[in-house]
Amino acid sequence: MKLRIASLKFALSILSVFAIAFLATLFIKLWPELTRPKKLDPAFQLLSPLELASIPTATRFDFPLGSENGAMSYNAQRFTENRHLGDDLNGIGGENSDLGDPIYVVADGRVLLARAAGPGWGNVVIVLHAYIENGERKYVQSYYGHVESMLVHVGDDVRRGQQIATVGTANGRYFAHLHFEMREFITPFIGPGYREDTRGWLNPTAFIEQHRGAPLDDVGRRPIR
Repeated sequence: MKLRIASLKFALSILSVFAIAFLATLFIKLWPELTRPKKLDPAFQLLSPLELASIPTATRFDFPLGSENGAMSYNAQRFTENRHLGDDLNGIGGENSDLGDPIYVVADGRVLLARAAGPGWGNVVIVLHAYIENGERKYVQSYYGHVESMLVHVGDDVRRGQQIATVGTANGRYFAHLHFEMREFITPFIGPGYREDTRGWLNPTAFIEQHRGAPLDDVGRRPIR
């Protein structure tokens, strides 16, 4: 009888060891999932159909620096030049003469991102726009890099010609200019600035020129001070 009880206790202890080991292994394997952040980085979040539908529809696109037609600025490094993914827009004085100049949002839309993006970028603002082309609702991003002051916040609805930032230097890394991109993304991915493969990126100047809208449709913006 005592031998049987001892054998049963031994078996139970072995089972307990196996159970503890199994639970410990399971806990270790599940730990990354249990501790995974509940909210993904915004760069990996897709907007819901309801959020997309609520974005204001842009009827016209203007240039972000100088006049709405792009006057009083020049393009120092164009899209695809040296594998560049955007246009580097400068005030006509060059160097740091345009530091602090107003940057205007190119069309009605919603701010997806407005924050510091690391030493190579400085502050970045990204706006998502909806527009109608050939009867289809499409989406495009405008991207404003190296800015000094950000005058908008994530979630803000903005109107074409509204000042959203000022020209900066990426915290002194470059001469003052606006790194400006147009993209087919709907998530606020910051990205590299230079890349051989340009799929997803659009020629900013060509896109705006093709989507200027009716010539007399509410032309003009508040004068630059």
